[in-house]
Amino acid sequence: MEKNKNWEEKMKDSKDLPKVVKLAPNGVKHWGGETMVVPAPLEVDEIMRSVPEGKLITINEIRQKLAKKHHTDIGCPLTSGIFVWIVANAAEEMREKGEISDEEITPWWRTLKSGGILNEKFPSGPDMQIKMLEGEGHKVVQKGKKWQVEDYESKVVKV
Repeated sequence: MEKNKNWEEKMKDSKDLPKVVKLAPNGVKHWGGETMVVPAPLEVDEIMRSVPEGKLITINEIRQKLAKKHHTDIGCPLTSGIFVWIVANAAEEMREKGEISDEEITPWWRTLKSGGILNEKFPSGPDMQIKMLEGEGHKVVQKGKKWQVEDYESKVVKV
């Protein structure tokens, strides 16, 4: 029986990705494009690593960067979101094991959902992300049951 992969192994498993696919007619209608890239997890990690302190990125911007890189109309929303989650957990797993330092870690906390919303599926729920973002000077406010970075639009890395 095969053992379950840890987060780092999941991040490093490309599964024959990236892959450019032609969208089915319903996908064309829904997404407004004809081609889509299904990224590799390490590509998502690379983009997340590139976000400097004081700046932010949303999953939508990550998808736009991937589409631009692969000359497609869109980046896959499903796999991009899943890979952001895997990268965040892999980064914390490697830090906890002492495999990487605080300076080497992928700054996953700078990645937000659309609308500047924090990702409740990130390590430690929103608590650690709030702490890390506030430590970099961002103001995090509660919006109903969700948390959002105030004025996040002015801090998002441009694609």
